[in-house]
Amino acid sequence: MVRSVCATALAGAVTLTLPATPVHAVPEPDPAATGARELPADDATGPDGSTDPGDATGSGAASESGAETDSGDGTDPGDGTGSGSATDSGDGSVRRLLTRLQELYRRTEQATEAYNATEEDLKAQRKESQDLGLRLARARTRLADGQADAGRLARQQYQGSGAAGLSAYLRMLLSADPQEVLEEGHLLQEAAGSQAATVARLTGNEKRANELAKAARAALDGQQVLTERRRQQRDAVEGRLKEVEELLSGLSEDQLGELGRMEQQGMDDAQRGLLSSGELSGSRAPSANGDRAVRYGLRQVGKPYVWGAQGPGSFDCSGLTSQAWSHAGRAIPRTSQEQWRRLPHVPLRALRPGDLVIYFPGATHVAMYLGDGRVVQAPRPGARVKVSPIAANPLLGAVRPDRDAAALRAYVPPPLPADATAGADTGYGSAAGPA
Repeated sequence: MVRSVCATALAGAVTLTLPATPVHAVPEPDPAATGARELPADDATGPDGSTDPGDATGSGAASESGAETDSGDGTDPGDGTGSGSATDSGDGSVRRLLTRLQELYRRTEQATEAYNATEEDLKAQRKESQDLGLRLARARTRLADGQADAGRLARQQYQGSGAAGLSAYLRMLLSADPQEVLEEGHLLQEAAGSQAATVARLTGNEKRANELAKAARAALDGQQVLTERRRQQRDAVEGRLKEVEELLSGLSEDQLGELGRMEQQGMDDAQRGLLSSGELSGSRAPSANGDRAVRYGLRQVGKPYVWGAQGPGSFDCSGLTSQAWSHAGRAIPRTSQEQWRRLPHVPLRALRPGDLVIYFPGATHVAMYLGDGRVVQAPRPGARVKVSPIAANPLLGAVRPDRDAAALRAYVPPPLPADATAGADTGYGSAAGPA
């Protein structure tokens, strides 16, 4: 069930775009390396998905603006407003508002990706609980069968205890057929061995059943912990979005317009700087799977961003990229952080369509490269899946889900859908999320 995260959209609000600061390409990785790179150890996320904004340094991190500085109390350092409402005038006031909005949206996406990671953990925990439940049921069936076998052997032993009480020598003397007594003794030895095996099997079944019962209880406990963590992270996302709505509701149309112009200028400057730097090479052909992923992504243009969504009617940023590659035939991690951590890294100058472009030091946003300096992405709450400049957000680096796959010998890029570039590269407005 989908519930409303923000109660109402800001009436008449101008949709704004997120400016990007100058970007720096990730250095080309060592060819002998596996391509997987860990995030910095101090880039730890809390239950709400927030991280220290300045902790993800390194060769691939883009230098960010003041949006990456956090005083720890939720206020923008130095603006003196806390809530971000602008009562003074001038370019400095608008810039501080812009910084605050960027920080709120960055933290919202951090919380969203933390929620997504917990959702994946919870799915795995549920499967483990189900598997353990089935194994426990089978173990209990085997235990019951073993107990029945042991009962039958006990009854047989009791019923034959009279004859068994005589020594084999006396039974041979008293028997009319001594050979029969010898054969009976052999059978009794086999029966004794069978009894011992049954007892050992029963003991083993009891031990396994007890171990599985303990593991099943632990799995259920873990599931409850993850369910509570997911609830807290969902509340954190909703809280972040409410902060944005409250901030926007206090702005005038003039302030919103000025924010939009400032953001667009920042993004345009970042895109021009990247293209003129030579860090992006000319057009490259994708792999066959990369081509399929790109075409899937473009078919989703116009669908709304909904945090935690993986389609088919809505997506968040990593939901779009993971589903695109899943439909191309290759499963990749669900969240942007795990995509950055576990997939092979590639330098920006080697980008080809289908590669994933990761943003912000905490790897909290991801888009899919189309070629010619453009990406398809689910930008932010309130926006829709669209085609954007690659420098719409501060770049961290890029990864390739199929690094060893050969590029197509001939490639014709798919046409962009109508209005694919329309709308904001970052949406400020109402959004919906999972219940």
